[in-house]
Amino acid sequence: MSNENDLTGGSDTLPSRLYLPKLQCPPATIFEHLLGNFPHVPPGTWRARVSRGLVTLSDGTTLREDSPYRHGLTVFYRREVPSEPAPVEEAQIIYRDEEILVADKPHGMPVTPAGEYLERSLLVGLQRSTGLATLAAMHRLDRDTGGLLLLTIKPAARGCYHRLFADALIEREYLAVAHITDAPNRNHWRVENRMESGEPWYRQRIVDGPANAITEIELLDVRGSAGLFRLVPKSGKKHQLRVHMVSIGFPIIGDPFYPNIREKREGDPPLQLLANRLAFIDPLSGVPRSFTSVRRLWF
Repeated sequence: MSNENDLTGGSDTLPSRLYLPKLQCPPATIFEHLLGNFPHVPPGTWRARVSRGLVTLSDGTTLREDSPYRHGLTVFYRREVPSEPAPVEEAQIIYRDEEILVADKPHGMPVTPAGEYLERSLLVGLQRSTGLATLAAMHRLDRDTGGLLLLTIKPAARGCYHRLFADALIEREYLAVAHITDAPNRNHWRVENRMESGEPWYRQRIVDGPANAITEIELLDVRGSAGLFRLVPKSGKKHQLRVHMVSIGFPIIGDPFYPNIREKREGDPPLQLLANRLAFIDPLSGVPRSFTSVRRLWF
């Protein structure tokens, strides 16, 4: 059973959920069950959520006030932050068919609800704007990173598209603008090392041991003290590209965590890292797919 202690705080990355059990005297509607199960939550709060399509069911439908009680279903809902930061930009839909959706995410927008971003996360915003409650992200993209994200529409297709990443059957290309203090004597690097959680918990570090993080890096252009790089990850560790760029001496411009933690100041650029391209053979249709971000870095 879900326990909703605080409607306005927390940092859940997934929706809260409530299983509907078999009851001897069930209420007529799911809405009535929610009111009885969470007596400390004002009825107006649930009514507002339902009217805005923010409560969904495990059968893929959106809850209505008159939806009949049906044991065996799971109700999904999200807490709300009353004053979420307004997004500077909205996500763009690059492609959509019956099975997948490709979104172009702005820098600074989390993919899933986290902290003070709940409704204005990429996933919740797309679910609301498209009416597709079953949308699911197939891979990670840091909040600070902009660019392309692949999502599935139908739950039955998730495994096929997830395997593209698990089996390295998808090409991912990133662009980054990084600090250059000395002219490099090469333009290509293959970085292979082992990464684990560091201190604080949200940073990663390179440690001894078998490699679990691999990135191909190419320097494309240099302008003054900044360079434009192409990065092709061969693995998907958290913050991999950011740590690997620091490891070869070129920290990404706008990075608040690497090489050192620093406070963001007014006028600072967003992290200059962009998920620029996704390419793969569609596992269902066999059709080659290739998508390129419409976003640009400061170079």
